[in-house]
Amino acid sequence: MNIFKKYIELTKKYILENKKELQLNSFNEFKGTLIELPPSEFNFDISTNVSLVLAKINKKNPKDLSIKIRNVLLSNIKDFKEIEIAGPGFLNIVLSDDANKSFIQDTLDSNEKYGSFENKKKINIEFVSANPTGPMHVGHCRGAIYGDVLANLLKFNGNKVTKEYYINDYGNQIINFTKSVFLRIREIKYNEKFTDSENLYPGSYIINIAKMIIADFNQLDFNNFENSFKLLKEQSLKHSMNMIKDDLKKLGIKHDNFFSETDIVNKKLVEKAIQILKEKEYVEQGFLSPPKGEATKNWKKSKRMIFKSTLFGDDNDRALQKDDGAWTYFANDIAYHSDKISRKFDSLVNILGADHTGYIKRITAAVKALSNEKVKLDCKVCQLVKLFKNGKPYKMSKRAGDFISANDLLEEVDKDSIRFMMLNRSNDVELEFDFDKVLEKGKDNPVFYVQYCFARINSLFESIGLDINEKFVLDENNFHLNQFEKKIIRKIFEWPKIIQTASNKYEPHRIPFYLYELATLFHSYWSKGNKEEEFKFIKEGKVNKNTLCIIKLVSIVVQNGMNILGVSLPKKM
Repeated sequence: MNIFKKYIELTKKYILENKKELQLNSFNEFKGTLIELPPSEFNFDISTNVSLVLAKINKKNPKDLSIKIRNVLLSNIKDFKEIEIAGPGFLNIVLSDDANKSFIQDTLDSNEKYGSFENKKKINIEFVSANPTGPMHVGHCRGAIYGDVLANLLKFNGNKVTKEYYINDYGNQIINFTKSVFLRIREIKYNEKFTDSENLYPGSYIINIAKMIIADFNQLDFNNFENSFKLLKEQSLKHSMNMIKDDLKKLGIKHDNFFSETDIVNKKLVEKAIQILKEKEYVEQGFLSPPKGEATKNWKKSKRMIFKSTLFGDDNDRALQKDDGAWTYFANDIAYHSDKISRKFDSLVNILGADHTGYIKRITAAVKALSNEKVKLDCKVCQLVKLFKNGKPYKMSKRAGDFISANDLLEEVDKDSIRFMMLNRSNDVELEFDFDKVLEKGKDNPVFYVQYCFARINSLFESIGLDINEKFVLDENNFHLNQFEKKIIRKIFEWPKIIQTASNKYEPHRIPFYLYELATLFHSYWSKGNKEEEFKFIKEGKVNKNTLCIIKLVSIVVQNGMNILGVSLPKKM
């Protein structure tokens, strides 16, 4: 049950039914009207700004209007026990005991479905898509976890989600990568010195790939790069992708589909996609303006095939061919997204690295053009991760070459901490990953604090011999909530709203924030019970039935949230 949605609809309903009495003529579809939790210093369940919104539209005194609206709501909504007018006209509302009972029991009954809402769409989320020229680095971890958790979140609401990895296995970088492996093979087999040039890959993982290929194809001499290229490319990519998949597995991530750029070329998907754009008259032979900041005199003006992306909100039209007539990388990306559209997804989501911000407008324009603006593409950029230890930037070993690998991070910190902490801030701002915090066992370590909340709840149920998974029913005849239980219930009210906002805005970072706040309320209640008899959970070997129900609600929300995050919940810590 989403009480915010329920009560805002009832509020609108009864205001409209009583608009003559309220002397209201304009409503603007109640745009900007909210029902939410009031600040914690106010001892109320929910709050609404409806009087302020309607007073402004209708040019009325908000305090006078709030008195009239309060009377209408109290007369018509039996769940509203008390309404106080605060500030310039906010309505702070206390719910009736019956309303609280109904909410608690409905939540207990819905269990693992609590917070979800029906939204059956077919969604493709492409994430990680790290170049297959070596293992994942720390920066990839953030995008990988963001994409995986977003997929879990959307699945929680009934969407059909495909987690996809785009393998950039075509072009000069792959030639250079393959050549690096070739030269390492020559170094190992024939003692030839590895030439460390700018375009080659120096990481020790290249040596490991070379050794695996030698072991599998020891009979080959690898005397000529061109003659060996096809086999070496295939084998090098296989071993590199195995490394990446292994890193992803350690992070708890498994993709549903891997899509190869080489297949785009071999299946002539670019030609097919460009033909679609030509038929829509979005492609022409023309001249591009020089890039911003480049002197006009240095710009070589040449006629080429151009996609008219400015028709769809891009800053410039985009070249589809290079000077030599070969397709640009952008043309390949158009072909890839054309294939996605042909697979009948309702929505596409691309998780991009911090250096891809400039790419968003052009590919969004392409999807609009290809789909007749029927398929929505959302591009979410994950900013950089900065590592800290002892309050200072932390430089880990760089066995992979010129970057810190995901495996280095996994050797220092467990998967659960990485997944939780990588969502500790919104994806579009830089993240500071503090080793000291994630290794602590206290309040400053959010993942530990949430896990410890669940472990304490399990220990409580175990100590009184109850199965936490059994069905719980309120004792309605002796219903009473103490001050801590009221705060917890109000926080639990908020869970469906957190899920809805996080889902609609693609902001899964809202979940760990919320879980930490809920865990903090529970730990405060627990600590108070250790000090004061009135708030003890267990009295004479028993726990109040309704208190058990409240604690059970906490466990339900924590389990649902941590399942979405892909973080474990140990029963003992």
